[in-house]
Amino acid sequence: MTNESDTRDKLALERTHLANERTFLAYVRTGLSLLVAAAVLFQFFSSLHAYIAIAWSLAGFGIAFLIIGFVRFNTVRKRLNS
Repeated sequence: MTNESDTRDKLALERTHLANERTFLAYVRTGLSLLVAAAVLFQFFSSLHAYIAIAWSLAGFGIAFLIIGFVRFNTVRKRLNS
């Protein structure tokens, strides 16, 4: 009975690790999308100040998403490994 329980616990832990990786990749995908949107605004609307302000805010949010995703991924990974 304990062998079955150990196997179930190991599989649940592995699923949680995979879910953590998927969440990290979602943060990366969102952050990169925001950075690309900012780059497009910088490229095509460089003369309009309102679009430049929006582009800077998108770039800031994109970087923030990347940092938050990385920190959160490492925090959860450390908690799972301990």
